[in-house]
Amino acid sequence: MTAAIRNILTPAAILRLILGWGAFVALLFVGPLLAPPVPGPLLVTALIIIVGVILICAFGVVHEAEHLARRLGDPYGSLVLTLSIVLIEVVLIAAVLLGPGEHATIARDSVMAVSMIILGGVIGLCLLVAGLKHGSLAHNRTGVSTYLSLIIVLAALAFALPALIGTNGSYEQWQEIPIIVITIGIYIFFLFRQMGAQAADFHEVDPRLTQPAEVGGGATAGTEMGEATTTAVEDEPARQSIGEVISTHRTEIIVRLALLIATVTPIVLLSHDMASLLDDGLGRLGAPVALSGVVIALIVFLPETITSVRAAWQGEIQRVSNLCHGAQVSTVGLTIPTVLLIGLLTEQPIVLAESPANLLLFALTLLLSVTTFAAKRVTAVHGAAHLVVFAIFGITLFS
Repeated sequence: MTAAIRNILTPAAILRLILGWGAFVALLFVGPLLAPPVPGPLLVTALIIIVGVILICAFGVVHEAEHLARRLGDPYGSLVLTLSIVLIEVVLIAAVLLGPGEHATIARDSVMAVSMIILGGVIGLCLLVAGLKHGSLAHNRTGVSTYLSLIIVLAALAFALPALIGTNGSYEQWQEIPIIVITIGIYIFFLFRQMGAQAADFHEVDPRLTQPAEVGGGATAGTEMGEATTTAVEDEPARQSIGEVISTHRTEIIVRLALLIATVTPIVLLSHDMASLLDDGLGRLGAPVALSGVVIALIVFLPETITSVRAAWQGEIQRVSNLCHGAQVSTVGLTIPTVLLIGLLTEQPIVLAESPANLLLFALTLLLSVTTFAAKRVTAVHGAAHLVVFAIFGITLFS
C-alpha cells in the first residue's frame, strides 16, 4: 500500500466503514426481533443506534466529497457526490418495485419529498447561513438558470402531465416510452454540456472567491471571507483541464471515489431498513404516514446537506447550487425513467401525478427558486423565504 493510499484509508475511514456495514449486517440478523410491533425501549434504542451510525458515516462522506471537490473542481466534484447518492437511491426504489407487494406511488412520494427538502429546506438553510455570515453573494446565473430550466421541465413531466393526459395518475403504456426517451435524452445532454462546453457556467463567480486576497490597506474583499478565500484560490484546479487532473491524480481520485461510495451506501441501506421502525414509532405518536418518507429522505441526503451547508459557510454559493440543484435534476432525471421502464416490463401501474395541494406548493417552490436566483446576488432573506415554504410543506403533512 502506497503512502498516498494510507493517507486516504485512515483508521477513522476504516472505522466508519466497519460501523456502517457492521450495522447493516447486524440489522439483517436481528430483523425478526424488530418486526412491528416493537417494544418501546427496543424501538428507541434501535433508532438511536441507526441514526448515530448514519451520522458518523455521513461525516466520512463529506470528508471525501470535499477532497474530491478540491481536486476535481466544480461541477465535477459536486457531481460525484450527487450521482453517488442518487444512483443508490434509484437502485433501492427499483428494488422495491421489483419486489413483492404494490408500490405504485413510491417513486412519486420519494421524489416529491426529496424535491421539497432540497429546494425548500436545504437551499433555504444554505442561503440563510451564507447570507448571515457573508452578506449578499454572487452566483453564476447562467449555470443556475440551466438547472432550474431542467427542474421545471422534468417536474412537469413527472408530477403534472400524468394527471392531464394519463389515467388515474399514471401514463398510458404508449405514452411512457416517449416520456422515458425524452427524460433520459435531456438529462444525458445536460450532463454532456455540464462536463464539457458549459463547465465554466458552474464555476464560482463571487469576486471574494475568484480573486486572491490583497495585502495591505483596503483589502476588505479578501479578508471578509478569511481563510475560505485563500483555500479556494490555493485549491482551485481549474487551471488544468479535467483530463489532466485525472491523469495526474488518478490513484487518489479512484481510491477516494471508491471510499465515498463504500461509505455512502450503508447510509442509504440503513435509512431504508429503519423505515418500518420509523413507521411504527410515528404511528404510535399519531403522526401522518407521509412524515416517515420525509424523514427517510432527510437521512438519505444528509451527507449532501452537510456538504452544502459547509460550502455556504465558506461563501461558495455556486457550489451550493451545484450540489442542491444538481441533486434535484439527477433525482428526477434518473428516477422517473427508471420506474416507468420497470412499470412497462412488469406491467404494474406507476402513479406519478401529485395532489393539487402538493402541485401548488411545488409550483410555489419553483417560482420562488426562479425569483431568488434571477437576482444578481442572493441574501439571507431569500433563504428565509425558502424555509417558510418548507415549513408550510411540513404543515401540509399534518393536514
